[in-house]
Amino acid sequence: MRRLPGETRQKVFDFVRQRVLAGTPPTVREVQEALGFRAVQSAQEHLEALVVTGRLTKAPGQSRAYRLPESERAGTPAAFIPLLGRVQAGLLTEAVEDREGYVPVEVDHGRLSHRQADRLFALRVRGDSMTGAGILDGDLVIVHRQATAESGEIVVALIGEETTVKRLRRRRGRIELCPENPAFAPIIVTPPDEVTLLGKVIEVRRYLDGFHHH
Repeated sequence: MRRLPGETRQKVFDFVRQRVLAGTPPTVREVQEALGFRAVQSAQEHLEALVVTGRLTKAPGQSRAYRLPESERAGTPAAFIPLLGRVQAGLLTEAVEDREGYVPVEVDHGRLSHRQADRLFALRVRGDSMTGAGILDGDLVIVHRQATAESGEIVVALIGEETTVKRLRRRRGRIELCPENPAFAPIIVTPPDEVTLLGKVIEVRRYLDGFHHH
């Protein structure tokens, strides 16, 4: 039996809504694959019809452009920032392209504007060196991209080919990246140009009961 067009469109909307609320807005091709359309054009037509009727909104110039209008979304409007598994050698912009997914952050009514959210990324923490600061293995840290930070702030730094989350200390002209766990030693960087600060940690998120993604 053929599905009625309205029934199919509702299934498209339900799929997009689920993905948006999970933090991974779908591409048009992902909608095509999920709904079993033979042509990507069919998915595009349903999505555009949902925009015309106000059930979805579309951000120009993005492959994952479809969003929920505020009327369809519980809570505060969200922006979606890239989730990086880890950042190694190379530029941060390259790492952002190799993302695992997206993480929603509150904007407008919260502390962030959409413009500020454009400078954020999320990073999955590996290891136990920051447990004293309440940052555990597997947590997500929300990071504001910036090349400098004040002494005492928690930062994401690139040393050689490895990324680390540590508390920044400036002492006598040198940089120390300090753990918050007595089992780990500080990383002392001299001269300072051997370390690249990628950003400052502004939020920590944890999924309980083994519910975070690996």
